[in-house]
Amino acid sequence: MADDGPRYHFRDVEARDIPVLSQWFAEPHVAKWWDGDPQQNAEHVVEAVESIETRPMIVELEGQPIAYLQHYDPHLEDGHPYQDQPKGTLGLDISIGIPQLIGKGHGRAIIRQIAGELFSAGTTRIVIDPHPENQAAIRAYEKAGFRYVDTRTSIYGPAHFMALDAPEETDLQ
Repeated sequence: MADDGPRYHFRDVEARDIPVLSQWFAEPHVAKWWDGDPQQNAEHVVEAVESIETRPMIVELEGQPIAYLQHYDPHLEDGHPYQDQPKGTLGLDISIGIPQLIGKGHGRAIIRQIAGELFSAGTTRIVIDPHPENQAAIRAYEKAGFRYVDTRTSIYGPAHFMALDAPEETDLQ
């Protein structure tokens, strides 16, 4: 996949997305990493639209929803386990919902695009926390530029904690 400009459209999750989110959360490649009932997970995502710490989004490719993505500020959630990160850090979660799109480079490309947009808006660091056994996700995040920080365990379970820092201004010239 060439990096020749934005390919993906990011939009806020809406109530109309519950059926597709439920379907995605039920897919074996997603359900393996998301605990709970797929319908309830989808409803919780829609409820999170009202929160100040999390921004849930649908990723579209050529007008079709293909993935769920959210970013969050760990400093806005009481007791969040990533508050040790510098101010200006956002956490990121992504799940490609369509099984046929797994392993095609979309995860890496989506992450690169959203990271560029978040850095342009002033974010200084992005963190991501795949399960240590989710080797496909870890490889995709490494290809997107993330580096391993440490292994953590929190209320969310074990995490292969990774970070991507905003490019230095001189890197952009």
